[in-house]
This record gives sequence, structure tokens and C-alpha cells, in this order.
Amino acid sequence: MAKVHPLSVFPSTEYEACSSTSTSCSKNYMTSKREVFTIWMKSLVMQGNGCTAFDENGEIVYRIDNYDNKHSNEVFLMDLRGKVLFTLCERKVGVFTRWKGYAADGDKPMFRVRKSCRSILGNEESSSYKVIMGSDSSFYKLQGLAAGKSAAFRITDSNGRVVAEAKRKQSSSGVVLGDDVLSLVVEPHIDHSFIMALVTVYGLIKRQI
Repeated sequence: MAKVHPLSVFPSTEYEACSSTSTSCSKNYMTSKREVFTIWMKSLVMQGNGCTAFDENGEIVYRIDNYDNKHSNEVFLMDLRGKVLFTLCERKVGVFTRWKGYAADGDKPMFRVRKSCRSILGNEESSSYKVIMGSDSSFYKLQGLAAGKSAAFRITDSNGRVVAEAKRKQSSSGVVLGDDVLSLVVEPHIDHSFIMALVTVYGLIKRQI
């Protein structure tokens, strides 16, 4: 059986030695190079639901653990150590569903996600969503790339530039893994913790988390 990630999922000794308050060891969520993550729509907690993200070295960098049931109305995106980075909330507005994302230190939503108007009217793919950033006029588009329960998607900015894309992962031997294992590419100078928050929302939409 092909492995979700071919390397060890345990953190390196250097990472373990870092104090959570150490500035030199603080996690950098935005880099000047393209980042590739492996997303597994599974929790590492036994009998739990959620999602686990590995970096290129096979180390866990993000995780979601739902202990109650699948598709909760509120989930928490955490780092390896359990620090909450984003809180994602699902809300019903009439017959429509909306999602809100709160940063760890914020009491107002950092972003909101809703199905695009064209999608509601049937003029666009049913898995097209608009991500509105706070009170700003900037936005992103979250577009599904496959039908069914697949969580493959693409994120573009307001200028149509692709900032992140997730597709089913292939092993080094070319074997395509299951729908719940994705390869996520995040372009340079993009906050990948924010991208992971959108991964979480899309996983909720597809009822994989």
C-alpha cells in the first residue's frame, strides 16, 4: 500500500527542542518560495475526525481533531503543538450556508466564505465559493476541481492569479492515492496557515472533516 507521506511523520529533534516562546524557533507561515504540503483528510487521534497536513520533510505542521462527530459546526485549525491558529464556524442564513474564519487573536471574522452568486443561479460550477476578507474589498475564489466528495480545489485572488491548488496526490511510483489524500501547492508570499484554513472550510463543505 502506498504511504500518505514516504518520510517520518514525527518532528525532528531540533523542532522538539524549540521552546514555544522562542523567537528564533517561531513558525513562519509565509515564505519566499513555493511550498508543497501533503493533506490527509484524517485525524491522527484514534476514532477522531479531522485533517492532518505534512510539510515536504514529512513533518506534521497543521492538524484538526474533531472528537465528537464528522462535520461539526465549529472546528479548530491547530499547529503541531495544539496551538489554535483559526476557528472555523458554519452558520445557516435562511436556506444558505456561510462559513466564518476567526484568527486566534481576533474577535471579528478574518474572512467569510459563501457560495458564489453565479453558482447559486446555476451559471457556474456548483463548487465555486467566494472568500471575502474582513471589511476589505479584497476577495479570493475557491473553486472545486472534481465532482463528488473529492476535496481537490484551486484558490485564485481577485486578479485571477492562482495562489494555491490541491489535487490528489501521487506516490513516487505514480500510484494515485485516495480522494482524501491531496498534494497542496502554495505559491510564494502567501500565508499558508490562511490557505489551510480554507482547506478546512472546503473539507467541511465536502463533509470530509
